[in-house]
Amino acid sequence: MEYTYTGSAHMELRASYADDDSRFRTRQSSSFPERNTVIEETRLLRKLLFPGCWNAADIVDDEAALRETLEELGGHFCNGIQPYGPDCLSTPVEAVLDELPAIRQQLKQDVEAAYKGDPAATSYVEIIRSYPGLHAMMVHRVAHALYDESQPAYARELAEAAHTATGIDIHPGAEIGEYFFIDHGSGVVIGETATIGDWVRLYQAVTLGALHFEEEEDDEQTLKKGYKRHPDIGDNVVIGAGSKILGPITIGDHVSIEANAWVTDDVPAHTNVFIKHPEQTRKPVDDQ
Repeated sequence: MEYTYTGSAHMELRASYADDDSRFRTRQSSSFPERNTVIEETRLLRKLLFPGCWNAADIVDDEAALRETLEELGGHFCNGIQPYGPDCLSTPVEAVLDELPAIRQQLKQDVEAAYKGDPAATSYVEIIRSYPGLHAMMVHRVAHALYDESQPAYARELAEAAHTATGIDIHPGAEIGEYFFIDHGSGVVIGETATIGDWVRLYQAVTLGALHFEEEEDDEQTLKKGYKRHPDIGDNVVIGAGSKILGPITIGDHVSIEANAWVTDDVPAHTNVFIKHPEQTRKPVDDQ
């Protein structure tokens, strides 16, 4: 579908590009290998949000090319939204495109959090091009903007495309703060009503999920929708691999939850949570 953008994101994005330091390689015309295993919306988002890392440095100083890329993305958004209802087109698309400069700033913070939080990280470009957590967050921050514009179904389509690509399942309704980092990522699940503060780090197989589900009063086969059922995570929290944080509970600021913990109650600020090591038994094997 042809789409004409009338907002100012192209000007704000150009200003954002101008603020980038050399670690983002925004103006460098590198020839990185193309990665064609993503949907079109993701391909265009990568070009707009980190142009120098995705062979699109030409749009940085070419306002016409930048606007053309925005309109191409807007057309894909329209095509995705339209089947869910004829009266839900230009307004939410324009609103989400207008959010891209702010989303870009959030993602730059996420890159910084990944670089600071992963001893194996060697550069910002490595994170942008290869970290599944950053890919998942790029899609999530856009999908969340669509969700806030009352487009939950199409937002879920984008989220599931990222889930397929990364193994990270983030519902577009989840509210995630600044400087967020998912390390490794496989098996991470973040539910619809979860909220996450700033400077939070998750490891693989973490679940921020529901503990149980309520049923509709007049139909025990139908689960109730639209109520709070996932945790709220504070600022400066680390959640180790395999941990399950379940139910509408609150995890305070400056909490560290070690690997494989099962948490179903509130955790106060400045607390370490861990499970005792299970007893390990070793027996010699008789090979005869």
